[in-house]
Amino acid sequence: MAKGYPGFPKGGGGNMNNMMKQVQKLQKQMETMQEDLKTQEVEATSGGGAVTARVNGNKELVALKIDEEVVDPEDVEMLEDLIVAAVNEAMRVAEQKASSEMNKLTGGLNIPGL
Repeated sequence: MAKGYPGFPKGGGGNMNNMMKQVQKLQKQMETMQEDLKTQEVEATSGGGAVTARVNGNKELVALKIDEEVVDPEDVEMLEDLIVAAVNEAMRVAEQKASSEMNKLTGGLNIPGL
């Protein structure tokens, strides 16, 4: 007689229906979470606050603030570096926030495709 898989209830059909309902519920929760994340914004700075980048949950740059004191026509490269650093940090924070929210839903399980 087969022992089945540990952690899976024996019996069959009804349990499969329950599992499908759980998956559908998780999918709905993920869709809601993704919609909520789209409206949230995170901010990061570089150069001691000289450049501030704000990114939304879609990882789109929505605002960029540059302190006029760092605008030096003789050193545009430094300003470019500060912008890149601030945007990259804001993107990293947005990704980290999305990942944290996903882990809350999945209980830390690594589900392929999510």
